[in-house]
Amino acid sequence: MLFNSLDFAIFLPLVFLGYWFVFRRRRSQNVFLLVASYVFYGWWDPRFLGLIVLSSLVDYIVGLRLHATGSARIRRGLLWTSIIVNLGILGTFKYFNFFAGNLEGLFSLFGRPLALTHLDIVLPVGISFYTFQTMSYTIDVYRRQLEPAKDIVEFFAYVSFFPQLVAGPIERAINLLPQFQRDRSFDRAKAVDGLRQILWGLFKKVVIADNAATLADPIFDHYELHGGSTLLFAAVLFSFQIYCDFSGYSDIALGTARLFGFDLMQNFAFPYFSRDIAEFWRRWHISLSTWFRDYLYIPLGGSRGGLALSIRNTLIVFLVSGFWHGANWTFVAWGALHALFFLPLLISGRNRRHVATPVGNSGLPSARELVGMLFTFGCVVIAWVFFRSANVEEAIDLLVRMCSPSLFSVPDQFSKQYITLLIFFLVVEWSGRHGSYGLQHIGARWRSWARWTLYYGVLFLIFRFTGMGHEFIYFQF
Repeated sequence: MLFNSLDFAIFLPLVFLGYWFVFRRRRSQNVFLLVASYVFYGWWDPRFLGLIVLSSLVDYIVGLRLHATGSARIRRGLLWTSIIVNLGILGTFKYFNFFAGNLEGLFSLFGRPLALTHLDIVLPVGISFYTFQTMSYTIDVYRRQLEPAKDIVEFFAYVSFFPQLVAGPIERAINLLPQFQRDRSFDRAKAVDGLRQILWGLFKKVVIADNAATLADPIFDHYELHGGSTLLFAAVLFSFQIYCDFSGYSDIALGTARLFGFDLMQNFAFPYFSRDIAEFWRRWHISLSTWFRDYLYIPLGGSRGGLALSIRNTLIVFLVSGFWHGANWTFVAWGALHALFFLPLLISGRNRRHVATPVGNSGLPSARELVGMLFTFGCVVIAWVFFRSANVEEAIDLLVRMCSPSLFSVPDQFSKQYITLLIFFLVVEWSGRHGSYGLQHIGARWRSWARWTLYYGVLFLIFRFTGMGHEFIYFQF
C-alpha cells in the first residue's frame, strides 16, 4: 500500500478512527495496530507475511531465552541463532542470485563453466528494514541494554508498525518498544504537527521526486544520446529525486506515527546543506548509519585501535552499507566512493568539524560555507550516478560522457517549471533547517490566513501532480 495512493487515503482515517474511538485500551490498541499493520504489509503480497511473522517469532523467543539464562555459551548460541535466521532470510531473497551469478562468472574466467541454481523469487518489500530492526532488538537484549518484551503482541506490533515498516526509519527497540508498553492519549498538538509533516512529505514525494523522475528517467535510459550538460542535469535531478522520495517517505512515516501517539527517530536532517561528506553522513539516512555505527563499526573496534584500524573499519562500514542497498556492484561502488570521499577527513582529523546546524542562526551561508556545500553536493551527485546506473560500466561511461566538452553546452532537456518548484522547495528546507522537517516552524508567527494560504498552496501542488504513479525508490531495498 503506497502512502501516495487512494488506498492509503482510505486506510489511514479508518485506522485512526478505530484506534482512538473504538479500541481505547492499550492492549486492544496494540492488537488493532498489529492487524492493521499486517493488512498494510499484505496489501502487496500476503504470502510475505509469513516471513515477518517468522522473523518476529524467532527474535521474540530468543529475547526471552537470552534474559532467562546466564550461560555465556548458550547466550552466544541464541544470539547467533537470531543473526543466522534473519540474515539467512535476507540473503536468500536478496542476495542468492547475485552470489550465484558472480560465482558462475568467476569460474568461467578460469575456463570452468559452472551452472548453479537461480531462484525465481520476488524480493519482499521492506525486508532489509525490518530484518535490521529485529536484529538490533536481539543484540541489545544480549548486551543487557534492554529488557525483553514479555507481551508477544507488543513485540510483534513493534516489528510490524505500519508507518515505518516498509522503508524505515529503522527503529531501535529501546526507543519504540516502550511506547507500545505504555498507555497513550490523544494529543491534538502532536496530531496537527504530524499532519503538517505528512503534508510536507507528500509534497517532497509527489511534486519534487516524481517530477524529477519523469525528467531524469528518459535521459538515464538513453544516456548515450545526450551531451554532458544534459547528463549532469539528469544526475542532479536524480539526486533530488532520491532525497525527496526517501525523506518524503520518512516524513510521512513520522507524521503518521505521531497521529497514533508514537515518536519515531528523525531519519534525515537536511543532508544537502552539509559542508563536507562526514556531515552528510550524519544527516543522511540516520537510522541506517547509526545502526552500522553501533552494531558493526564499534564492535569491529571503532577508532580505539589507532588510525589504521579506523580506516579499515570505515571502509568495511561503507562497503557493507552500499551492499545493504542491493545485490549489484553499483551499490558497492557507491559505498566505496563515499569511503574515498570520507577518508581524507578521517585521516586529517576533520571528520567532526561540522556538527551544528548549517550556518547557525544567520540567514545565508558565508562564501566558504557555500563552497563547502556545493563541493559536497557535487561529490554526492557523482556517487549517485553509480547508484542509479544498471551496472558499473554504464556509470563510468556516463561520467566520461558527462565530462566531455558538451558539458558547457545548453542542456537539451530543461524544465523551467521544475526549477521553480525546486527553488521553492529549497527555500522552505533552508528556512526550516532548525526543525526536524522543512515545514515544521514556517508560518508559526504568521497571520492565520497567510499560514493557511501556504498550506493550501502546498496541498494544491500535491493534487496537481498526483497520479504520476511512481513507487518509493527504497521499496526495492
